[in-house]
Amino acid sequence: MTATHNTSSLEQLLAALKREAGSGDKALPPVDKWNPAHCGDIGMEILADGTWKHEGTRITRESLVKLFASILRKDEDSETYLVTPVEKIVVKVEDAPFVAIRADRVGEGADQSIVFTTNVGDIVTIGPDHPLRVDRRGDEPRPYVHVRGRLEARVLRAPFYELVEWAEPREGRLGVWSGGVWWELGSP
Repeated sequence: MTATHNTSSLEQLLAALKREAGSGDKALPPVDKWNPAHCGDIGMEILADGTWKHEGTRITRESLVKLFASILRKDEDSETYLVTPVEKIVVKVEDAPFVAIRADRVGEGADQSIVFTTNVGDIVTIGPDHPLRVDRRGDEPRPYVHVRGRLEARVLRAPFYELVEWAEPREGRLGVWSGGVWWELGSP
């Protein structure tokens, strides 16, 4: 595979993914254990709204996006890659690779859990294994939840407003309980 944009490279990647998926195992592939050589750039990108593109064209097949998302990995070099046992292809990511599109609350107060669903079907409960963090871009909060590895989901506005609705004040700050931890959202 060359380092140039190449449709046949995408076809090769899809063929490798189909071989992996053929095992019948629905668990996520062990991308953290695979160490293939970097194979270049085939023009894959993920926009801030969660849209996936290949060479500027939107990938509209949800099953294909979910398949690609299952082999996504962010390495220590802060680059994000599609990884198979034999290939490692760079993916440009505008913000976070996933977006949290839904929030659900189970229970109330300090005993509650908040569960996010991402655009690719990941379900994560805020807690020590899936921390919530809120960055600031000017006056605008930018919340993120850890999904897996070094990959995060940016929490969309509607689910974040639900968090704010469920929030309670503590020492002049707003936050929510989940997984036995109080997660700060910011100033009221």
